[in-house]
Amino acid sequence: MVLVIELFNKRKHDRSSFYCGQDSLDNYIRKQASQDLKKQVSTVFVLIDDPQTSVLAYYTLSAYTIDISSLDTAFAKRLPRYPQLPTTLLGRLAVDKKQQGRRLGELILVDALKRALTASQQVASLAVIAEALNERALNFYIKYGFQQFRHHPMKLYLPIKSVAALF
Repeated sequence: MVLVIELFNKRKHDRSSFYCGQDSLDNYIRKQASQDLKKQVSTVFVLIDDPQTSVLAYYTLSAYTIDISSLDTAFAKRLPRYPQLPTTLLGRLAVDKKQQGRRLGELILVDALKRALTASQQVASLAVIAEALNERALNFYIKYGFQQFRHHPMKLYLPIKSVAALF
């Protein structure tokens, strides 16, 4: 068996037993993910233990914009004064309860950042944005270098230059 991260396919991937303990994240992968993919609202990537097809973890990416005034002053002072700036939204990131403690959250975060960096070479993005649902998630993102927005402490960003430095 080998861990594989791939684009979600509702016909292939079994998400019926996915349970991370956060209703909004559990319901998303079961009920909404395929619609978001179909409507091109977000891309959904799943982690499976191939050849098994059960979803062990997942994340979503989509285009996003932010207001420059919400960023840390030191970061924002080097940016153009456009009203909205392009970013990549890491909208959801979840690991099944049975898989927690195996560092799969870190694995899929690194994959998401790598994909965001690659995409930013084709479509501009100055940061990866994440919104923490709780303190545990907030601490997870901070541990990996994300910075909090000034007026929204549960919303975080990681400059794409910082992502590039990781790779």
